[in-house]
Amino acid sequence: MHVDLITLYFLAIGTLLASSAMTLWEHRTNPGRSRQLKILAAGYATLALGCAAASMRRDLPGAWGAATSNLIIVSGYLLILHGAASLNGRQHRWTSIGILVALAITWMLGGGRWLELVWSYASAVPIAIACGLTSRELLIKSGGTGMQARRIAAIVSGGHALFYAARAFVLPWVVAQFGHGVLLVVGKITMYEGVLYSVVLPMTLLRLVRDEAHGQLVHESNTDYLTGVGNRRWFFEEGARIVRDPEAARPVAVLAIDLDHFKGINDRHGHQAGDDVLKVFAATARNVLGPHATLARIGGEEFAAVLPGHDEVAGRAAGESVVRRFAEAAVRGADATVIRATASIGLAVSQNDAPSLAELLASADHALYRAKALGGNRLESAMSADRDELLTEPLPMHAAHR
Repeated sequence: MHVDLITLYFLAIGTLLASSAMTLWEHRTNPGRSRQLKILAAGYATLALGCAAASMRRDLPGAWGAATSNLIIVSGYLLILHGAASLNGRQHRWTSIGILVALAITWMLGGGRWLELVWSYASAVPIAIACGLTSRELLIKSGGTGMQARRIAAIVSGGHALFYAARAFVLPWVVAQFGHGVLLVVGKITMYEGVLYSVVLPMTLLRLVRDEAHGQLVHESNTDYLTGVGNRRWFFEEGARIVRDPEAARPVAVLAIDLDHFKGINDRHGHQAGDDVLKVFAATARNVLGPHATLARIGGEEFAAVLPGHDEVAGRAAGESVVRRFAEAAVRGADATVIRATASIGLAVSQNDAPSLAELLASADHALYRAKALGGNRLESAMSADRDELLTEPLPMHAAHR
């Protein structure tokens, strides 16, 4: 089926306007990325305007039509670059200004004398640069949600950049070899490729934003709102996965943690001070245990941690470091009173039989009760508790006197 160039222009304009409308609509349901989505929508709409101007460029005298449409089209690509950079908290303001100024000077100096050369070849250079930078922005971030969509968008934008780079630097040689008839064919190929770009890139970027929003919701559902560490549900799901994973590093240490005399802190200094104490402990434990620990708040002042690859010695060293560092920390109450708080920890380590998380936590719970009975601000191990048989009927942590 034969499709003329004007029809391809209208097809590109329609897909770009549709992509702009869908992206603009998305910002209503995704306030966290509202600004970035508005910029991308403006970029697609500007590209559509540029395509409309390009289809009518011959109606204006001299190089005005070609120069104006080219500047509008490049502005659209630069807005897309700005939107992609904004997803990373970055911007390319001066780069964009420099590209537009250089392009305007090129048209001023060469548009009148070499109109076809500038339109066919030189005008493709800034598009290649803008799309190449967009691809780079999409690849800057590594890890986290939306990486598949980022890679696809980067490939689409990078492929678009290579296509226009070929138009600028390879096409002149091809035309010299096979004649100017090649330009008409390349013009249609450019429009086909542009329509594909105007569909795939916006859809992929929308998928990226939605994946990020979904990942944020999942993270919030697994996080304790006050302390920023994991919540109870996440701990038992993630901790159980680590304990039963046959390929995970062995052994695995479990810490059962309880803040000493926490009710007294609330009664004496108020609940706001109590919340501050919880935050300080969570931050201290997170810094000491490191990013590989599964740390969570599983009750009011109760925390737990799973430490893969920690034996009895390493688990004890990590737990005692948490106890020591937290005892050294200070929290100021509403009346500027310095609040000194401490924590007690029970330690249990998996052996060759690889018990379940519930069994390990129960053993750590019994050791925690022993630490509380000995005055708190200390770590006790389930292994030493069993050996010494200090408590003949250990109570679970939730029944222990705080």
